[in-house]
Amino acid sequence: MSLKYRGGLLLIVSVVIMWVTSFEVTQCVFRDYKQPFAVSYLATSQLVVYLPLAFIKDWLIELLRSHSRKSGDDTETVDESSVELHATAKNNGVHGTFEIEHKEQLGKEESCIRVFSEDVKLLVSESANNMDTLKDDKMMATKEIVKFGFCLAPLWFFTEYLTNASLARTTVASATLMSSTSGLFTLFIGACLGQESIDIVKVIAVVVSMAGVAMTTLGKVSAPDESQLSTPANGKHSLLGDLFAILASLTYGLFTVLLKKFAGDEGRLDVQKLFGSIGLFTLVALWWLMWPLTAVGIEPNFRFPNSAKVTEIILINGFVGSFLSDYFWALGVVWTSPLVAALGASLTIPLAMMEDMLVYGQHYSLIYIIGSAQVFLGFVVVNLSDWFSHKCYHRP
Repeated sequence: MSLKYRGGLLLIVSVVIMWVTSFEVTQCVFRDYKQPFAVSYLATSQLVVYLPLAFIKDWLIELLRSHSRKSGDDTETVDESSVELHATAKNNGVHGTFEIEHKEQLGKEESCIRVFSEDVKLLVSESANNMDTLKDDKMMATKEIVKFGFCLAPLWFFTEYLTNASLARTTVASATLMSSTSGLFTLFIGACLGQESIDIVKVIAVVVSMAGVAMTTLGKVSAPDESQLSTPANGKHSLLGDLFAILASLTYGLFTVLLKKFAGDEGRLDVQKLFGSIGLFTLVALWWLMWPLTAVGIEPNFRFPNSAKVTEIILINGFVGSFLSDYFWALGVVWTSPLVAALGASLTIPLAMMEDMLVYGQHYSLIYIIGSAQVFLGFVVVNLSDWFSHKCYHRP
C-alpha cells in the first residue's frame, strides 16, 4: 500500500467527518431557511476561488523554475571562466624541461577532464530539460481541464442539490443511509466504463456494505427525549427525501467514475483547476434553474435569509462542507479508486451513530450497531482487495 494510497484513505475519512458535521448543520439551517437550491448554489459557487489559486500556484512554480535555470547557467559560466584562467596561468610559467613536459601531460589530462565534465554538465542539463518537458506533457492542458470541468459541473451541482433537498425532507440518518448505496452504483458504472474490475472480493465487499445499510434501516433508534431525535422541519419522514438521496448517490457514483477515468494518474490532473471550473460554471450558468424547480413545486419561493447569522452559517458550512471537503474528496478518489471512495462515504453511518450517541444521548438497537459494523467491514474488505491486487501485480 503506497504512501499516496494511505494519504487518500486519510483524506476520505476526513471528508466523511466533514460531511456528517455539515449534514447536521445544514438541517439546522433548514429549520429557519428552507432553501435547498440557494444553499447548494452558494456552496458550489465557492469552488470558483480555486481558479485564481491554481493560476497563482502555476506562476510561482514557473518563476522558481526560471530562477533555478538561471542560477545553473551562471554557475556553469563561472566554472568555465575559472578553468580557462587556471589553464592560462599554468601555460605562462617558465620551468625546467622535465616540468614543462610533465605539465603538458597534466594539461592534456586536465583538458580531457574539462571536456568530460562539460559533456556531463550538458547531459545533465538536457536530462533536466527533458524531464521538465515530459512532466509538462504528462500534465493535462488547462483548456482540457476547464472543458471537462464545465461538462461535469451540472452533474456535481445536482449531486449537491439532491443531497440538500433530501436533508430538507427527511432525517439525517435516513439521508445518510440512502446515500450509502453509492457503492453499488459506483461498482457497476465503473465496470461499464472500464474503471473498475469486478472480482469476487469486491462483490462481497459491496454486498456486505449494502446488507449493513439494510440492517440499519431495520434497526431502531431511541432517545431519552424524543425531541432530540434528528427530524426534518416538517416533523415526518418523507419518501421524496429518500428518493432524492438515492438519486444523489447515483450521480455521485457517476461523477466519481468519470473523475477517475479523466484523471487517470494523479500527475495528469490539476484538481484545483477542475473544481474551480465547476464553481465558475455553476456561478454563471446554473442560477436560472431555480425558476423551473419553483414552478414544478420542488423548490419553495426564493427568499433571502432572515438574519446575518444564518448567512454566515451558510457560508461557513459551505466552505467546510463543500469547498474543502470536495477538494479533499477528489484527491482521495484519484489517489485510491472510485469504489474505495464510495464505500468510504458509507462510513457516515457508523460515524453519525457515534455522534448521535455522544451528543444527543440516542440509543441504537443491536441490529443497527451490527449493520454499521458491516458497513465499516465492507470498506476494510475492498481496501484489502486493492492491497492484495497491488502486491500480486508488482510481485517479481
